[in-house]
Amino acid sequence: MNQRKRIAIFTRLRDNNPHPATELAYGTVFELLIAVLLSAQATDIGVNKATAKLYPVANTPQGLLTLGVEGVKKYIKTIGLFNVKAENIIKTCRLLLEKHQGEVPEDREALEALPGVGRKTANVVLNTAFGWSTIAVDTHIFRVSNRTGLAPGANVDQVEEKLLKVVPTEFKQNCHHWLILHGRYSCIARKPRCGSCLIEDLCEFKEKNYPAS
Repeated sequence: MNQRKRIAIFTRLRDNNPHPATELAYGTVFELLIAVLLSAQATDIGVNKATAKLYPVANTPQGLLTLGVEGVKKYIKTIGLFNVKAENIIKTCRLLLEKHQGEVPEDREALEALPGVGRKTANVVLNTAFGWSTIAVDTHIFRVSNRTGLAPGANVDQVEEKLLKVVPTEFKQNCHHWLILHGRYSCIARKPRCGSCLIEDLCEFKEKNYPAS
């Protein structure tokens, strides 16, 4: 795909949604961190349902630490991998209190040192909470980038590297939100909704799917 097409794609996505945002519910940077940590192999809707019950009870590192692993599990047991996630949450809260005065650090290395926080989670926090021009590649972005020809790669790291290279600076801040939403609601996994796609004529996917007339 050439750069002219990429610019046209992001221009349309921006015009359609000038101020995209995560669909995870949060009120503080810490709440965002925990929500993103919980979102691995889970839907945003599922995470929001769990945190809607958890956060009124405990929404700070000390609060969650006081709840303990078993206490946290009670609120997140509807989410996949909740046992491991509960343990990581408690370990993360302890580290935040011991090393960062209970604050979420605006630092990639420090974020990735937190249990359960990998590169994708760190990218989301740095972008959404701190305004960095990072691009968090999840399954939706990986699929959209490869299917459309926007930034093909064999794995998420390759796709992230390619996107960082080819996405113009003016679009980088919101790039991952646009692509996630496009993959979630239009360029879906099994049957992409090509007939109603905003960028259908710019997409290079050869096996486009159109509804029967």
